[in-house]
Amino acid sequence: MSAISKRYAKALVELGAERQMVELFGAELAQVSAIFVAQAPLRLLMESPTFAPEKKGALLTDLAELLQVSTEMRNFLGLLLAKGRLSYLAEIEADFRRLADELSGVVRALVTAATSLEAGQHQAIRTSLERQTGKKVELKAQVDPSLIGGLQVEVGGRLFDGSLKTQLKRLEETLQKG
Repeated sequence: MSAISKRYAKALVELGAERQMVELFGAELAQVSAIFVAQAPLRLLMESPTFAPEKKGALLTDLAELLQVSTEMRNFLGLLLAKGRLSYLAEIEADFRRLADELSGVVRALVTAATSLEAGQHQAIRTSLERQTGKKVELKAQVDPSLIGGLQVEVGGRLFDGSLKTQLKRLEETLQKG
């Protein structure tokens, strides 16, 4: 985590909390960041030291109008441009999400299963994680058939691996060691 991205993210979270716009800022920041990731030529132009600052400003203004972002987000993006920090946008967005989650008492979790989870299983996992963490859990599920069976759960930067694939690998290592 960069100190620069953390500083900008913290300032934006504080402004959002003050104006009760944290959710809006998060959505807008994610939207702009996604465009910079998807449109590499745009990102390279905006980060280029040889591209005229006035043209960068005009391009950023057009993008903000197209996306219909709030005035505060336009000002924030303008500040990043003026300070030469647009290259940190993806990191700022990730830090913002983490700080906003801390502020609201939310933790994000990723569950990977060998097959898609049913609604009841999804809810049971969420409930269990909420009980263990004491926080509201935003649960995202994905499928990875290579796990064979079981689950992998990543929450708070920690991975809990109860997959059959990992258990078989451990068994194989134990047998090889003799």
